[in-house]
Amino acid sequence: MIKILFVCHGNICRSPMAEFVMKDLTEKARLSESFFISSAATSTEEIWNGVGNPVYPPAREELARHGIGCKGKRAVQLTRADYGQYDYLIGMDSANIRNMLRILGGDPERKVCKLLSFAGSERDISDPWYTGDFATTYRDVLEGCEALLEQLMQAL
Repeated sequence: MIKILFVCHGNICRSPMAEFVMKDLTEKARLSESFFISSAATSTEEIWNGVGNPVYPPAREELARHGIGCKGKRAVQLTRADYGQYDYLIGMDSANIRNMLRILGGDPERKVCKLLSFAGSERDISDPWYTGDFATTYRDVLEGCEALLEQLMQAL
């Protein structure tokens, strides 16, 4: 089983979008049994008294426009222990990667990367919390997830 953790700042927009887009892609490819897919935050800003906020409504609505649900998802924070539990820890932007490396204590097995690197780009996926452009974020997430799945299917 391939274990993937998508990571962004708050785990309410980009990383849950990536989590549920990837789950949708693996399901459509009839490969969902071969994957464990989740998402997490580098910050605790969306986690209160141990309970994470749900997916931000405009992100949830953008997923729904594409027939993808994310019911029940709540923000959780990335931990050092996640490094040993996942094969891929995938950040959305350069700041996420820096914070991931700090939390994880490094990347000796080279598991940490940006999502769009799978599509041949080192471009950041912009945070729609600030841009308000959830459609562009969705397209970037989809591009990265499709490229990631294509690469992983070659390994299966």
